[in-house]
Order: sequence, then structure tokens, then C-alpha cells
Amino acid sequence: MLSHHQIEAATRIGMLTRERDTASAGAEALRLLTSALPNDASTLTALDPFSGAHVRVAGAGGGTDADDTARSLTETFVGTPSYRKVLAEPLPPSISDEAGQPYRHSRFYEEHVRPAGFRDAMSGALHHHGRYVGMIHLAAERPGVFTREARHLLASVIPALAALADPTARISDHPDLPDDASAALVTPDGVLALPGRDRPAVLDDAAFDCLVREFDASGGHRLRLLWPVGRDWYRVGLARHALGFPTTLPHPAVLVHARPTPLPYGLSPRELDVLTRAAMGHTNQAIAGHLFLSPRTVHSHIEHMLRKTGCSSRSEATALAVRDGLLRPAPDSVRHFAEGHTGQF
Repeated sequence: MLSHHQIEAATRIGMLTRERDTASAGAEALRLLTSALPNDASTLTALDPFSGAHVRVAGAGGGTDADDTARSLTETFVGTPSYRKVLAEPLPPSISDEAGQPYRHSRFYEEHVRPAGFRDAMSGALHHHGRYVGMIHLAAERPGVFTREARHLLASVIPALAALADPTARISDHPDLPDDASAALVTPDGVLALPGRDRPAVLDDAAFDCLVREFDASGGHRLRLLWPVGRDWYRVGLARHALGFPTTLPHPAVLVHARPTPLPYGLSPRELDVLTRAAMGHTNQAIAGHLFLSPRTVHSHIEHMLRKTGCSSRSEATALAVRDGLLRPAPDSVRHFAEGHTGQF
């Protein structure tokens, strides 16, 4: 049975998932874990979704060889049969509770664990929203430390440790991300799913993919727009985001979120196109040339757009469009509307 102190430590570890500073939160989680489950070294590792490598998020103890031990766990352990066993078992396995003690006779134990002075070890696989995100490793200088009770205690805090190891876990707190929006991260290497979020339908549109790439290249920080998928329209937001771990360089990414919406003010798709070009400062003649319309048709669209939005002038309507994201920019016009782009906003 868990003690009051152990339950309190587990609760406090769970509360650390709210912290934005992953490095500090990870270090504090290991400190609390050591107070509840005595060990001489601990390492929290995460799976880098870009490189596929395990990286160290936080570590504690281990003496002068701590860095070498952590490197062994992040680089060598993942290629051993013991690693595959950790992934397969529902309860974190330990040397103490292992039938027949085969781990003590493994090459990894003889070459890395034993020389570091450890006689007991326990590891747990971290899963967040059904996705493998890393591992937690504990080591002790005395044998027989990590009993079955210890395994259950570690299992109780694994969900919180997994949230700390998952670099996408805290994106839901992004100030630009609505609670009811589908969302994903677009990186140079592909699309990264976010926990608890559906993939935005707009990401299946090749033209939208070009727009995201142009936004990324623009250096802008935010862009709001409207985008169609079939007959459906979406209110879309793009935001620059740096994704990474405390021990790695941040990966550039664009947060894309989308919500279904009717076209605001009853605008037609063509009126939205005209409004977007007008917001760029184009004349009726230039808009007509871009959209393959006659100047008279463009003039009619602008009159309809003014009436529907309740704006008294073209400049008022374009200000409304920029303020509320009533835009459908082409890739070549992204730089004009991306907030934070040098020379624009």
C-alpha cells in the first residue's frame, strides 16, 4: 500500500504537467520521484518525433558518470532486447522483480549498468494519448530496491511523466489555439499530430500546403484566413512555433488550426476573393486582371460586399477583413498579411 508521502509526491508530479518550463518541471518530477521511491540515479528521456532518437529531458544523481550513463540509456539501451521488453510489459519491469534475472546476464548490464555501480534498475515506457513518447529509468546501487510495489508506484506517475516528455503536450495552451479547433504542427519533415486534436482537413489540400510553406518562409508570426475544402469553409489560423526539448535545438514548425464556419456576412467565395485583393491595395482594374473578371463585375462585387458587411467605404471593409481574418490569400500574397512579417505589421 502506498504511503501518504508517496501519494502526495505522485499528486505533485501530476501537477507539474501544467508548467511551461519542461526542463524545470522534469527535474522537479525526478526529485519528487526520488523522495517517494529512493534511487541513486534517474533519467527521463523523450522520443524526438523528427529524428526518431531518444533525447534526455532531465536527469538526477549518478555521480561523476551521470552523463555517460544517461547517454547509454538514450543511445544504446533502445537497441537491446530489454528495451523491447519494457515496451511490451504493462507494468514497468525491474531487475529485482524479474523471473530468472536474465537482465543481470545481458551485455548491456555488464557493459553499462554494472560498471556505473548500479545493482538494481527499473524502466517504464511512456505513452501519451496512445502514442509512445519516451522512457523513465531508475537505478540503485543496492539490489532488491525496486520491488513489485515500486513498480506499481512508478506506473502511477507514468501518465504525468509522459506528458512532460511529449513536446506536443503543452501546445493546447497556445494562446492562438481555440478549444474546439482541429490542429496539427506542420514541419519541414511532415505533419505532426497533436494529442486530443483531429487533423485539420485543410492540410489535405496541396494549395494550402503551399500557403503554409510561404508563411513559414515569410518569417511572420501569425496569419488568420478562410479556406474551402469542397463545399465546406474553415476559419484557419497559422502561428509560428518552436518545438523541441531542453537539451536540443528547437525545430521550426507552424501550428495550423481550423474550425468549420459559414462564410461571414453571407459573402460569396468570389466576393471574398475580391475583398482579399482589395485589402492588398489593388485597384479594380488590377483585381479584374488577377481574377479574370471584368472591372464592372469587380465593381459589383465590391458594392455587394460593402452592403453585406455594413461598411461605408472600401477602406473600412479592408480594415475589417484584416482585423477579422476575412481573407483567402494566395501563396504569393501571404507576406502581405502575415503579422510580424518585416515591413508589414
